[in-house]
Parts: sequence; C-alpha cells; structure tokens
Amino acid sequence: MDALTGRLLIAVPRVRHEQLPAVGAGDDGLLHVDQITEVDEDNVFERSVVLVLHHDHEGAHGLILNRPLAAEVDAVLPGWQDHVTAPDTIFQGGPVSLDTALGLVAIPGDDESIGIKRLFGDVALVDLDAPPAVVMPEVGALRIFAGYAGWEPDQLEDEIAAGAWYVVDAHTDDAFTTRPHELWSCVARRQRNTIAFVSSFPGDPGLN
Repeated sequence: MDALTGRLLIAVPRVRHEQLPAVGAGDDGLLHVDQITEVDEDNVFERSVVLVLHHDHEGAHGLILNRPLAAEVDAVLPGWQDHVTAPDTIFQGGPVSLDTALGLVAIPGDDESIGIKRLFGDVALVDLDAPPAVVMPEVGALRIFAGYAGWEPDQLEDEIAAGAWYVVDAHTDDAFTTRPHELWSCVARRQRNTIAFVSSFPGDPGLN
C-alpha cells in the first residue's frame, strides 16, 4: 500500500456497516471514513477528521483537526496566543501524549526557515521552543495541538483492508479551518462520489 502521509481520515460513527456507501476502501484518492458500529460517547475519534502526518512500515501518526478545547494557548505556551489561527484555542490532536504540544503551520513557497520543518506540500511543524518573532514571518497559519493519534505497524493497513475507512485527498485549508465543528461534514460533502451522502448522516442514528 502506498504511504498515506498527507491524507485525511474521516470517522463516521454510530452507523451500521450496511448503511455506509460501498466506495472502494483504499482507493488512491485517499480519505478514510471509519465505519464504527458502536462508539463510546467519550471517543475522541467520533466524527473526527485526522490529517496523517507520517505513514510507513513502522506505523502512522496524525492529528485530529476538529477537536478544539476550551484551553487558551497562552495558558500552556505563553507568547503564542496572538499568532494562532482562529479559533484561538488549543486543539486535541489525539489520545496519545496529551502533555505534548505540536505546532502545525502552513508555509507558502518552497523554502524552510529556522524553527520550521516541512512535512508535505504547504504543511510543516514549527518549533514551539523558538521565539514566535523568529518563525512567524514565514507562516501563513498556525494551529497548536495537545497530543496526537497513532497506529502501530500494519494497524492502519488492516483497518483499511477490512473496509473500515474511505480515503480522499486533503486540502491545506482543512488543517486550519476557522469552522472546525463543520469540517467533518464539509470534507465528506465535497467528494464527487457516494461518500458525499455520508455528510448527511445524523449524529444520533435514531434520527436517521
């Protein structure tokens, strides 16, 4: 399987397997929709949109893009509050290492500056130990995450092979949307296939 670095995963919770559109899982176009039959109310992946930052034979890790928290950035990282993209709070990037902060940025052009590591396309990580005044002139958008999502070797591949995910391309703007609570439905709706129908699934399956 080709590496999924730079792709999105979208979770579709609390729907029966037979209700979901049968779009070829693992198609090279690559957005994943998680077919979960039962989801805990506290499940951080429920209706989540995950950007895969890295995927290879050793596993994968990414960031949930639509879980804003109430915590202000300055409460954890003084000096960064005025630089983050709205909504200007910390986001929960996943259930792993919640005491770790990651700064995701959009950087135009092809150059890298001090304190910035390009991952793919316009997306990069920023060194949050660097002074904001040093790195921010090169940055078009910034979001700070607590924790991340991770998969062990072959775990994500097995889920895809089992038909647990649809897959599509990511847009840079997805990671920095000003409307994170609408991201799940927006990403599904923009697909030009039956995945678009997933966007209308109610949060409460009893309403479907």
